[in-house]
Amino acid sequence: MNPTNSKIDNMFSLSKRNSVGDGAGQSVAKLEIRPGGMLVQKRDSSQNSVSIPTIKVRVKYGSSFHDIRISSQASFGELKKMLAEPTGLHPQDQKLIFKNKERSSKAYLDAERVRDGSKIVLVEDIVSRERRCLEMLKNVKVEMASKSLAEISLKVDKLAGQLTALETTASRGGQVSKMDVENLTEIFMEKLVKLDGIVAEGDLKMPRMVQVRRVQKHIETLDALKLQNSKPRNNGGKSPCQPQADSSRQQSMPMQIQQVQLRQREPTGKMPMLLQKPEWHSESIVATTQWETFD
Repeated sequence: MNPTNSKIDNMFSLSKRNSVGDGAGQSVAKLEIRPGGMLVQKRDSSQNSVSIPTIKVRVKYGSSFHDIRISSQASFGELKKMLAEPTGLHPQDQKLIFKNKERSSKAYLDAERVRDGSKIVLVEDIVSRERRCLEMLKNVKVEMASKSLAEISLKVDKLAGQLTALETTASRGGQVSKMDVENLTEIFMEKLVKLDGIVAEGDLKMPRMVQVRRVQKHIETLDALKLQNSKPRNNGGKSPCQPQADSSRQQSMPMQIQQVQLRQREPTGKMPMLLQKPEWHSESIVATTQWETFD
């Protein structure tokens, strides 16, 4: 037998025996899944690690120069962040020009062939700065509007409790103070004016509309209470004006009784006195020439 072939067979059988004898756990432990889903042998990072070189670039901004040490595999966006402190420019307000061409913040230095000692020009982006300032002002307005809505909502909750107390008093037949109703209505009107002054945009439009409808509903309830309070109260099923009508009716009753007595006392052959006054329901009395005779 050839010694070389025997040695190869021994090595193959040894590796096979180790892979089977050690169990599948160690074999799986030496494997890793790549992002694409491929199962490959796990790499030893301690042996394959390669140090990333650091380069120094010179950035010209106006009449000043700034030497920046940065990783060769960093992006232009990371370089902008490092330039924010020495230049005083926000990263979004910076334009980095390399070899007479503006570079994107997502582009990498090594991909754009930036080397150690390369020169880059920094220019302020006026349009981006104005856009960023407008966005900041918009965010501040949104924050203030949201805060104002939250404060008004909290105050309306407290006022709604007072309105509920007035409704409870009125439902139980109690007397609601006119001053309380007017003061509460005035306060709700003030909240409605404040809601009208809030400039709500985007997601704040719906919460503002909800608060406006809520306050309007409370004002309508107060108007109903005010109208109910202005109506006369019933006393045993009769209005305050009814006793006066009853008294006038009682005063007229004796006069009618007297007229009936006078008619009965008049002698036969004469026209009753009630017929001589047409204003006393003359249509209900019929005059005839057939006189009643007495035996």
